[in-house]
Amino acid sequence: MVEGGIVRADKTEFTECINTSCRTPYIMRLALSAGIGGLLFGYDTGVISGALLYIKEDFEVVSKKTWLQETIVAMAVAGAIIGAGVGGWLNDRLGRKPAIMIADVLFFIGALVMALAPNPAVIIVGRVFVGLGVGMASMTSPLYISESSPTRIRGALVSTNGLLITGGQFFSYLINLGFTQVQGTWRWMLGVAAIPAMVQFILMCSLPESPRWLYRKDKVSEAEVILGRIYPAEQVAEELNALKQSVENEVAEEGEIAEANMFTKVKKAWGNTVVRRGLYAGITVQVAQQFVGINTVMYYSPTIVQLAGFASNKTALALSLITSGLNAVGSIVSMAFVDRSGRRKLMIVSMAGIITCLVALAVVFYQAAAHAPMVSYSESIQFGKNATCPAYARATDAASWSCMTCLRSHSECAFCADKANENNPGSCVTATTAIRDACRGEKRVYFTEGCPSKFGFLAIVLLGAYIISYSPGMGTVPWIVNSEIYPLRYRGVGGGIAAVSNWSSNLIVSETFLTLTEHLGSSGTFLLFAGFSAIGLIFIYLLVPETKGLPIEEVEQMLEKGFRPTLCGLSKGNEEAKEGL
Repeated sequence: MVEGGIVRADKTEFTECINTSCRTPYIMRLALSAGIGGLLFGYDTGVISGALLYIKEDFEVVSKKTWLQETIVAMAVAGAIIGAGVGGWLNDRLGRKPAIMIADVLFFIGALVMALAPNPAVIIVGRVFVGLGVGMASMTSPLYISESSPTRIRGALVSTNGLLITGGQFFSYLINLGFTQVQGTWRWMLGVAAIPAMVQFILMCSLPESPRWLYRKDKVSEAEVILGRIYPAEQVAEELNALKQSVENEVAEEGEIAEANMFTKVKKAWGNTVVRRGLYAGITVQVAQQFVGINTVMYYSPTIVQLAGFASNKTALALSLITSGLNAVGSIVSMAFVDRSGRRKLMIVSMAGIITCLVALAVVFYQAAAHAPMVSYSESIQFGKNATCPAYARATDAASWSCMTCLRSHSECAFCADKANENNPGSCVTATTAIRDACRGEKRVYFTEGCPSKFGFLAIVLLGAYIISYSPGMGTVPWIVNSEIYPLRYRGVGGGIAAVSNWSSNLIVSETFLTLTEHLGSSGTFLLFAGFSAIGLIFIYLLVPETKGLPIEEVEQMLEKGFRPTLCGLSKGNEEAKEGL
């Protein structure tokens, strides 16, 4: 997935993390308990991709209305936009621990509402509740872990949250696959999320508040007690002094904007040349991250697999495990290379790979559509004249219709493949539950999303290559850039603006994907995302400097002077900033 902050950690830090956790298990208990929020984040964003297949089967109105499918998916994203904003306020007002527990309550309520939903409208309400929890967890869990971890292993512990997000997405596909043969399918898939939410709520009851938040609220003695459980006794005084110095520096850096309202902070940030140039870069990478189309794969992966010619829900879910698994692996790869290769170079290489894969996918889906099986009149009336798709029955050019023509003609049309060979001419029938059951009853394959295709396996391979290109680069680096590009006093407001741009772009993409495939076809939709990706690559090249290894002061100098982009490595601005020190 594709949302939330990333804190970097090197190999030495991971080794130290293991050793320290063995000596002080309480540290890992804090990190993993809070990290369940990341797991829930990943699970609830990934589970809908499989659940949607069965929701469509239970509610014909969902199957026939593309906008309703998109809304069920996208409402969690809409809720996350609100949840992220409210979560920031709750974090400061109530503390990190209460904010996590409130997110758990929202996850729990959302999961139960969806599991018991009598109609699509109630599913949407549940998705909004889950989205609110996702938005809060996306910022609160890593913040709590960061502020409750020993400094020397902080990056490694916070990185576990990112791994749990992608792990949660992978786990959601496993759960989806496990419930394909269980009565209630999608209800179990969506309802399972209530369990980890309840577990985390119980665990958090016994855990302390973040020592940093306590210190900022003048609860010094409480902060000292918690530090005593995290650090050896001889280090507590030193760490308390370091915390005091850090908080004082932070307050000083915030300066005049500390007590300002959000609108004033945004206005001051945009009026500052350094911050404005940082926002150009930060917003660019966040919007580009979404408009490469990644969440069409995360939210609609089984549907895309079906568009490639694999009609079985179970097969679609099994093949979708590839994409989620590769995404999790890519997150680990990113940790190894982002400090070695640099942010700018990694994003440019990533975007080049994404564009190549999207263009190749467009070609494959175009060929699949061009070679779709033909529609046979004798096959089409086999289930009765009233079972034949009305659009096909009225067509003057029915003899030239293929499976793809049938599916695109109307949302109420489906294709029932030939019993002997899926690639032989089949039936263009009405998309009803009765006809679907009759088609499957004859051991035929029933298609509503895509057509039988000899190119299906190639499409799956290219989807995997797309994820491999995306995950180590555009999947993680935009969040790293946004953690480094702003002056400290504007880091909160700058990161917030960029995060909202990410969630908003996510909403646009997830709310329009199925509509685009209806009007442009799968081939045209992937080609459109390739075009967006090319535009994103140009803007990254022109606006995003290299921040690898640069202290905050050097980043500020570079942005103040401006920079001239180079294809790889440091920009001119980086070199000039270094010479000026």
